[in-house]
Amino acid sequence: MRIGVDVGGTNTDAVAMSGDEVAGWAKAVTTSDVTAGIVTAVRSLLTGNDLSAAEIGAVMIGTTHFTNALVEGRRLVPTAVVRLGLPATKGIPPFIDWPDRLREVLGDHVYLCHGGHEFDGRLITPIDHDELRAAARGIAAKGVRSVAVASVFSPVDDSYEHEAQEVLLDEVPELDISLSSEIGRLGLLERENAAIVNACLRPLAERTVAGLVEALVQLGLDCPLHVSQNDGTLMSADFARRYPVATFASGPTNSMRGAAFLSGIRDGVVIDVGGTTSDIGVLVHGFPREASTAVSVAGVRTNFRMPDVLSLGLGGGSLVRSANGVAAGVTVGPDSVGYELTERALVFGGVELTATDVATAAGMAEIGDANTVGALDETLVGDAVDRVQDMLATAVEQMKTSADPVPVVIVGGGGVLVRDGLAGASETIRPDHFSVASAIGAAIAQVGAETDRVYSMAAMTRDQAMAEARNVTAQRAIEAGAEPSTVEITDVDEIPLTYLPSNAIRVRVKAVGDLALDTTNGSVQKGTST
Repeated sequence: MRIGVDVGGTNTDAVAMSGDEVAGWAKAVTTSDVTAGIVTAVRSLLTGNDLSAAEIGAVMIGTTHFTNALVEGRRLVPTAVVRLGLPATKGIPPFIDWPDRLREVLGDHVYLCHGGHEFDGRLITPIDHDELRAAARGIAAKGVRSVAVASVFSPVDDSYEHEAQEVLLDEVPELDISLSSEIGRLGLLERENAAIVNACLRPLAERTVAGLVEALVQLGLDCPLHVSQNDGTLMSADFARRYPVATFASGPTNSMRGAAFLSGIRDGVVIDVGGTTSDIGVLVHGFPREASTAVSVAGVRTNFRMPDVLSLGLGGGSLVRSANGVAAGVTVGPDSVGYELTERALVFGGVELTATDVATAAGMAEIGDANTVGALDETLVGDAVDRVQDMLATAVEQMKTSADPVPVVIVGGGGVLVRDGLAGASETIRPDHFSVASAIGAAIAQVGAETDRVYSMAAMTRDQAMAEARNVTAQRAIEAGAEPSTVEITDVDEIPLTYLPSNAIRVRVKAVGDLALDTTNGSVQKGTST
């Protein structure tokens, strides 16, 4: 049996899964230190469903902790950037496109050094160890310990980044280094930004993961801890300490994975309705469709893998208004009462008209005291409900790639706001346990691995390049803790770089597999994810 936990902005959900069956679930209020909310939710889950700690083989946790830290600009540490690329790249230095508030927090600690490669692996200039040692001393003198290293075209050849890391650590052993080749994709600035974001979050990741481990100790759970990644797969606790950036957008991802599991739909649209926002994403072969362009997080352009999600200011706490007190011009959101829903909504004795009140008045939900909304103007209620459906239908059309109707799966605690027969949907599915789909998505998540690199056809054939990429990716998934017999290639992208000499191609391959089980005791093997 395994437990999935989703730490949201308002509630922390916990679900126990026995095989493919939901054995029980519980909710608790999210706490500022994360740990207390998790302990409360899981303890309630165990006691409320008569489960013992000995029955639990693994715990999977999805959290928005690191995303919130970047958005708020808090709990980040000063970070130095070492870029290998001179004499190229001087015209566009690191941090050039960062918001001023974040640049001030991280500091202007930039070191441009020689090195880097061309797209086909040819050197730009040799790496200079003396230059790097001087940079290391300069970083240490400023009291900075977190460092991001980025080399030009490191996804093609990452040897210089690893060599630079060795030199920097040899000079200053206490440095904490993030390599861009292990985090981002092609595109120097975006990949470098991703490495910087990861580096500035590393100390927070150490504290947060330690808190998660402590939560398991308090609960008496002696089993592996895994953290959800933003591609719908898992990473070990150790991996989460090193790569906190991989958790970004894991909440919507877990919701989509949970929606696919609960509904049986592998290709379609998922609408996750929360208290403040609704996230709309697309399922492709049971996994979230990835964003194909650079993604901005807190105003910082990055290019590490992220789900393609459209967020609307529409949720159960969204405020409903009409012009001059009549039905004309009804608006729903984007402002919301958020976590104060149980205090400010009409059905809970408050004075604010929210989307939850409207849904209750329309008979779509049984929440709070329905008598408090019985006198609402029927036209106002009807127009507000129609407005919610129109907003969601428009969002679905924006996310679809064709005009054909597609299955739409509704999940999240605010899923009661959505009527059946949504425009653009071939069917509207609201599966059992839809309100805790995100926690279920964490519990059933698999182990994954990805390869993204450029191959030169001067050195091998296309078939050889594709075979190598597939084999390397599958092996990485196995090394990450996947059961070999369950590993499958779920996504292959081949992009010919015809504008460059040597007939180069860019190949991206993704593989996933189930967590390997230790058949001697039934527990989940510990692995290192990628």
